[in-house]
Amino acid sequence: MKWIASAVFAAVAFSLPFFAGDFYVNLVSQIWIAAIFALSLNLLVGFGGMTSLGHASYLGVAAYLSAILTSRYGFDHGAAALISIVGTVVMAAFFGVIALRATGLGFLMITLALSQVLWGLAYRMSNVTNGDNGIAGLSRPAPFGISLESAASFYWFSLIVAVFAFAMMAIFVSSSFGSSLKGVRDQPRRMAALGFNPWMIRWITFIYAGFWGGVAGLLYVYYNQYIHPTSLSTTSSAEALLGVIAGGSGTLGGPVVGGALVLLLKNYASAYIDRWNMLLGAVFLFIVLVMPTGIVPGVQKLVARLRGRSS
Repeated sequence: MKWIASAVFAAVAFSLPFFAGDFYVNLVSQIWIAAIFALSLNLLVGFGGMTSLGHASYLGVAAYLSAILTSRYGFDHGAAALISIVGTVVMAAFFGVIALRATGLGFLMITLALSQVLWGLAYRMSNVTNGDNGIAGLSRPAPFGISLESAASFYWFSLIVAVFAFAMMAIFVSSSFGSSLKGVRDQPRRMAALGFNPWMIRWITFIYAGFWGGVAGLLYVYYNQYIHPTSLSTTSSAEALLGVIAGGSGTLGGPVVGGALVLLLKNYASAYIDRWNMLLGAVFLFIVLVMPTGIVPGVQKLVARLRGRSS
């Protein structure tokens, strides 16, 4: 049954531009970007037990670096992307050293503080970031000479990157290292007694999550062809965190579903409701009350229960 559902999903996903209009193609392209970002945060929250409110730092910094290098210094997209990802990973390594001095609420507050520093710098350093005006007029890359200017071509590009990201993160959490990460999440003292280094395991995961956050940032700036300090805001981090929790933290499908839900509410509800954040909060509250573990685990339990009754 799972294989059939996966095959149908894959067929629809890859053929969407052939039967859907540009609006829906662009909307799903945004969902793939949101899914990568939520999955990267889920490495920390769901599998590492490290709740962060500063994950937008990696998306924003990667996007800003790419925008500045290509628009101001004439770098080609390939070199700019490489430098942006390396810079984001180095920043994640540095932030990890600082944030992992604490756990729990302390960790959350440190990540929040670090992201607020970057957010403030993006506004204040107007000579570099153009401040509140943001950086506009950006172009999209053309990998292997293929233009990504059309909605369909960018859709397939973002889908391929999202599938690759999902596979790499699935391999990461399914590996022996992923097992040790879950062990550190559940029993850090016991893992330390067994000879593992909980701090190092968390730090490596922190860096890996930052890497994929940076990849999401590149796709984000390629899609919008514009970058603004709000990409570094606490709101961006909170929306991703809501997506992870609503979809089901500690699962691979959960952040994809949750990220899509938050994005759809943000795009559709904001067109009809001024205070769409209240609706998002109400939906999130409903999910927590009805499915405390998230949408994906909740649906899995419901399906298992229905199968048990039918048998």
